[in-house]
Amino acid sequence: MKILICLLFGLLLFTLTASGVFAQRRNLTIILLRHAEKDLTDKNRTNPELSAAGKTRAEKLVETIGKYKPDLIYSTNYTRAKSTVLPLAETVDERYRIPIRIYDFDKLEEFAAELLKSNARTIVVVGHNTTTPELANLLVKQAKYKALGDDEYDKIWIVKIKRYKRKPYKSTEKIVAY
Repeated sequence: MKILICLLFGLLLFTLTASGVFAQRRNLTIILLRHAEKDLTDKNRTNPELSAAGKTRAEKLVETIGKYKPDLIYSTNYTRAKSTVLPLAETVDERYRIPIRIYDFDKLEEFAAELLKSNARTIVVVGHNTTTPELANLLVKQAKYKALGDDEYDKIWIVKIKRYKRKPYKSTEKIVAY
């Protein structure tokens, strides 16, 4: 009789868990930033490297957001954007380097949906002065942020999303300078 009661109780717990009664939220942190300062010495170059100040900022990024221990890192396919997150990708975990994945900034709505579906806990995305605020707006589902000025390189958006299995997600965000 005790075995039967234990089995029925176990079956009840399994059923409740499977039905989502005890559904856990899955938190996601998305860190968005513009690439660091680019080298403007050659005005004809369409895909410039980082300037000395940009390289310094890229190294500082490791200290600033390395503590979040990103699972994924995304960049546009521009040298300045990839170079901004390269030091982070190489130092987050000493056992391996996180590959930098390329995304298409012309398809931000699709990319935002892809980010929200990810099983990662923390994602870093580097973009540009117009695309980074636009992506932040898509993630928080509000038109809050305007394009950055040509000389603004020091803003990071940290978007925290609480995802639920059967409910709409909730997001909070903050902007920090680095």
